[in-house]
Amino acid sequence: MKKTKASHWIGFDLGGTKMMAVVFDGSFRLLASRKAKTKGLNGKNDGLERIRTTICGALEDAGIEAGKLAGIGVGCPGPLNLDRGIILHAPNLGWRNVNLKSSLEKAFQCPAVIANDVDAGTYGEYRFGAGRGARCVLGIFPGTGIGGACIYEGRILRGRTGSCMEIGHVKVQPEGRLCGCGRRGCLESTAGRLAISAEAAAAVYRGEAPILQSLGGTDIANFKSGTLAKSIKGGDAAIENIVRAAARHIGSAAADAVNLLAPDVIVLGGGLVEALPDLIVGEVRETVLARIMPAFAKGLKIVPAELGDNAVVMGAAALAAESGGTT
Repeated sequence: MKKTKASHWIGFDLGGTKMMAVVFDGSFRLLASRKAKTKGLNGKNDGLERIRTTICGALEDAGIEAGKLAGIGVGCPGPLNLDRGIILHAPNLGWRNVNLKSSLEKAFQCPAVIANDVDAGTYGEYRFGAGRGARCVLGIFPGTGIGGACIYEGRILRGRTGSCMEIGHVKVQPEGRLCGCGRRGCLESTAGRLAISAEAAAAVYRGEAPILQSLGGTDIANFKSGTLAKSIKGGDAAIENIVRAAARHIGSAAADAVNLLAPDVIVLGGGLVEALPDLIVGEVRETVLARIMPAFAKGLKIVPAELGDNAVVMGAAALAAESGGTT
């Protein structure tokens, strides 16, 4: 590996539809960012080239030469081999066995690390956001799926070679909806945005949600988090009841995690939480406090995420720095 007077970091968020590269200085101040469409169906080789050019574009915008990069951290979908830096399978991208760490190190001549995207986002909140200073942070990010992560005494709780904390696959309904994992009644299939949108579409069909119908018709593809929030704020009580019920399921799963891990902070993030922070956080808090051991309630904070779209890139960059032993 080339020796440099390296002082900058790249945080990279590899998502199913878009990717983002952010350049940080040595104090993790954001200098520049560049976004691109992922276009995963074009294949992994095209994807790797898109990642490289997106990073190059961010460096160009920041006015930083690649030789000044101290490291690159990537938050990406899994499952992953964290030690070898390989994306084993990314169903939403159609990729298998992508040696991302090796590809980036060869292209930019600096160390690279990869992490599960929710792990990276929760680590970002632990270092720079809503979980600062906590001994144990539990992150829950409801979206199309529901991702979870735990930062315990400054380190990501993980499995032997891959990530863990798949709270979205905790069973909350014994004979509930079929989940993408092949089982029934998982939290994700009960309280994820897809499940919420399916129930919302039924409410529209029954004539119970006129505001949502005016905004998105009956196509659940139109029921984004912001649209659901507008529907509730406009007075669609049926949609509010659906979202509140989903939040209570999240709270139920979170309570079980509290009884196992005794976190001092639960950080809730993702698009639906950003759109309806008071409603979601309030329902989760009430449910958690009703179900946990009383001794664990004292001092427990349940808060919305603070970093928004930057959580993953900031966490990934910090993980790269930690891996390099420079912070």
